[in-house]
Amino acid sequence: MDNGRLVLAGAPIGQVGDASPRLRAALETADVVAAEDTRRLRRLAGELGAEIRGRVVSYYDANEAGRAAELLQALQDGRTVLIITDAGMPGVSDPGYRLTHLAVEAGITVTSLPGPSAVTTALAVSGLPSDRFCFEGFLPRKPGERARRLDALAGEERTMVFFEAPHRLQAGLAAMAEALGADRPAAVCRELTKTYEEVRRGGLGELAEWAAKGVKGEITVVVAGHVPENLPPVIEDLVAEVARRAETGVPRKQAIVDVAKAAGIPKRDLYDAVHRG
Repeated sequence: MDNGRLVLAGAPIGQVGDASPRLRAALETADVVAAEDTRRLRRLAGELGAEIRGRVVSYYDANEAGRAAELLQALQDGRTVLIITDAGMPGVSDPGYRLTHLAVEAGITVTSLPGPSAVTTALAVSGLPSDRFCFEGFLPRKPGERARRLDALAGEERTMVFFEAPHRLQAGLAAMAEALGADRPAAVCRELTKTYEEVRRGGLGELAEWAAKGVKGEITVVVAGHVPENLPPVIEDLVAEVARRAETGVPRKQAIVDVAKAAGIPKRDLYDAVHRG
């Protein structure tokens, strides 16, 4: 028996009218539909006028690893398996990667049914450069881990796209302002394509103050990349500047933080260089 086919189906991120006719047809013809939320799937199918004839199974973060083996077996038995998440593309900060990886290793055909993505939608409406960008997903929840991730991105020249939970938005923006600079241009995109869509643009510091009042909904944050003013700084010059500031009474740790931020380099790099010297 020939292997089946894995279909990664993009779901609307807000407006059901954004769903393609192909999505309706795929829902009706798939042998197995693996959904992040089966109730939301049924509601979407009803809005599309699609009759799901195949078997519907849940496929979400908590059971993704265990269910992947079951779905792989269905593919090896010649079935068409369709993965659909609550919104956007499977595998992009949503379930889908594990089964896709297993299917590729097993030589099974993997295809995509393209659909809306909050990543590219937010990037397009942000007003920030979109010729080169990177997707960073969700920042770590713990402050220390979040700070280290952002320090590593201080010199990133591409536009960066993040997802964030509304209750962590203010803390996340404040941490970005600390690591990347309060004036770094950014856009907070809320409830994209939905009734209460809002795009708030400004510096990271300004946006953090705004978010402190409370923000609801699905959030995507777009942040401008670092723009080098001149040639990249010579690390020896920065080490010397740290020493100069320390001589004036500034604590060395604070001097490293301040000099690294001004130079647009990760403070860890400067810290290592100072201690090597």
